[in-house]
Amino acid sequence: MRQELVNQFSEERMARVDAVIEEYGKVPGALLIVLEKIQDVTRHLPLDLQRYIAAKMEIPPSRVFGVATFYSYFSIAPRGRQVVKVCSGTACYVKRSAEILDRLRRRIGVEEGEVSPDGAFSIEEVRCLGACGLAPVVVIGDRTFGLIDPENAEEIIEKAEERP
Repeated sequence: MRQELVNQFSEERMARVDAVIEEYGKVPGALLIVLEKIQDVTRHLPLDLQRYIAAKMEIPPSRVFGVATFYSYFSIAPRGRQVVKVCSGTACYVKRSAEILDRLRRRIGVEEGEVSPDGAFSIEEVRCLGACGLAPVVVIGDRTFGLIDPENAEEIIEKAEERP
């Protein structure tokens, strides 16, 4: 199973995955931390990797799957190096977030759940980013862009490209 994962993620990344499991794998209640740190390495948690984590931590695969699918932070599908999250909560929606999402999808050249050909970006519509006073809001990585004019939405991708 590990060799198949090496083919998908590289030996270096799998060594980092193993190091995370070694450090936290026996700590009671650490599954959330393990999954967060591993996703930081692999950018997503495919089912084969979830099974691997479960086996190494000696817990049922259903527990890993349950946590990985419950929290919206985790992704089973591949993600770009930078995830573009467009808020569609009420305040953002009223201020044309659907148009922003459409413009950003076209600019990046992907639909939701896809990764740009260069692996740089993926895009997601999220229900609320908790920044209603800045509506409409887009988050790219650790950067929050607020009060976006839909007519100029593509500019935030250029800003994100400047600092990956």
